Amino acid sequence: MSIESVQKQFIEQGLDLKIIEFGESTATVQLAADAIGCEPAQIAKTMGFQLKDQSIVIVSKGDARIDNKKFKGAFATKAKMIPFSEVEEITGHPAGGVCPFGLNTGVSIYLDESLKEFEMVYPAGGTPNTAVKITVDQLADVTKGTWINVCKKNEGE
Repeated sequence: MSIESVQKQFIEQGLDLKIIEFGESTATVQLAADAIGCEPAQIAKTMGFQLKDQSIVIVSKGDARIDNKKFKGAFATKAKMIPFSEVEEITGHPAGGVCPFGLNTGVSIYLDESLKEFEMVYPAGGTPNTAVKITVDQLADVTKGTWINVCKKNEGE
């Protein structure tokens, strides 16, 4: 069902974005990178979190990890992921297919600064075997996401 909500958003906004469907799973960063043929960091990983009064998704580069101190500074609470069993109900997408498109009403979108390392990224397309090729600028425009810095720096940076 969630691929339809993604397609609906693209049509309603007049976007020339295509959902790429794969014969294999793209439910993890590594599986998605292998299927697409890009480096894992270029996968736009979408993670769901539960705040005290709302649910949010944070989109980061694929190899980034949440920095708990930065998260608490940004949201005044500890990072608590949406429980696996509730992901689809809350976001409208199944685990492994969560993306920043076609989300259920009330889920806020945040884009981590780590994405700015790339011109082109690949978020999921609403199912665990889809992706969308999109520029980072267009991702920000389409999602109306708020830019934040809540990921750890990679070692060596």
